[in-house]
Amino acid sequence: MATSRISLLSGSIITSTKEATIMVALRTFSAGGKAKKGKGGSSDAPKASILTKEVKSTTVFGANILKDGVDPKVMPDSEYPDWLWHLLDKRPALSELKRKNTETLSYEDLKRFVKLDNRARIKENNSLKAKK
Repeated sequence: MATSRISLLSGSIITSTKEATIMVALRTFSAGGKAKKGKGGSSDAPKASILTKEVKSTTVFGANILKDGVDPKVMPDSEYPDWLWHLLDKRPALSELKRKNTETLSYEDLKRFVKLDNRARIKENNSLKAKK
């Protein structure tokens, strides 16, 4: 197969078909001037919110998942269930639960202890199997 040399406008020379394939995939931009500036100035910067403080404090914006729905209103704390306020409470870690007597643990703590202990045992067994 004869090797032909192709000279490009940019001054580089291609000597093989492999180089030609690479050069075709290469995309370059012109060395033109500065970006155009529009008169209207449609910038990508976020616009300031025009909502009033009253509307902001009574509505949860962005919580609507329905196409034709509206954003839900914020209700007083008494309207929400009690368990909701305990979702972010810190729960004890496995090491802390191991130090306590399992006879005196509450049902929720005992359930958490069993779950965390099983998870730790599975991870340990998996790591032992991986070392073999």
